[in-house]
Amino acid sequence: MTADKSKYTRRFDTAVDIIRNLCLIGLGNTLIAIAVNGIVIPHQFLNGGITGTALLIHYLAPFLPVAILYLVLNIPLFAFGWAFVGRRFFLYSIVGMLTLAGALEWVHLGVPLSDKLLAALFAGILTGTGGGLTLRSRGSAGGLDILSVILLKRFSITIGKTILSFNIVILTATTFLFSLETALYSFIYIYITTRMMELVITGLSKRKAVLIISGQWNKISEEILHRMNRGVTLLHGQGGYSGKAGKILYVVVSMRELHRIKRITQNIDPKAFVVIQDTLEVMGNRIGNQPHW
Repeated sequence: MTADKSKYTRRFDTAVDIIRNLCLIGLGNTLIAIAVNGIVIPHQFLNGGITGTALLIHYLAPFLPVAILYLVLNIPLFAFGWAFVGRRFFLYSIVGMLTLAGALEWVHLGVPLSDKLLAALFAGILTGTGGGLTLRSRGSAGGLDILSVILLKRFSITIGKTILSFNIVILTATTFLFSLETALYSFIYIYITTRMMELVITGLSKRKAVLIISGQWNKISEEILHRMNRGVTLLHGQGGYSGKAGKILYVVVSMRELHRIKRITQNIDPKAFVVIQDTLEVMGNRIGNQPHW
């Protein structure tokens, strides 16, 4: 009876996980389509990645639909996705690619913005939020997302850096084929997109590494261990001027926990020396924040 209940529980959790991922993909791609059809195309901006390449071809040959171009350009990238990322990511990304292509074809919602700067900012917010939501699922919308995930997993290159670097080529082509003004507005749009995407993907899951130097290290360590239930590593240090040996506390916490560790340290030793550093990735069962692709 217990085994059957456990089996049904696993099936329910799997179904909930699938529905959650499909909702993230659908919502994210709908936001991208609203931005592209409602703002980007009317203002003749260029998007980034494969969508931008499809738009560039569409501007030069308007009889070619953006959705069809997007599907064709995705074929070689999906081959890489199958080889380097994984089948689950690959299958969800196929759903994401088809969903985005369908949304680009059928979702046409006008956004009444005449100011090009405001249009570029709002389009970047919509596209970045949509792309981030899609990558918060277990897949992607295809295109440059696949290459970005591969580079992140293989070489720890952030998604934003990959997208921004690739888009330099798009912006250069825009400058020569259209105008410098179009390229600059497109740059604003692409930059906001990448920043919003990274914000949505990492969000509050970003980790901070904290180094604490204090004569009260023992009390601070006990408080962190018992009040925050967070692990502490003791490093051996020595003062360069005094020559005295001491302990350095090394702790990795989430953004939500950062204020607690600062308050604990200040309450015990107001003169403590604290260094807070950003982290790129953290591996570990309890505090790890590696992507789930």
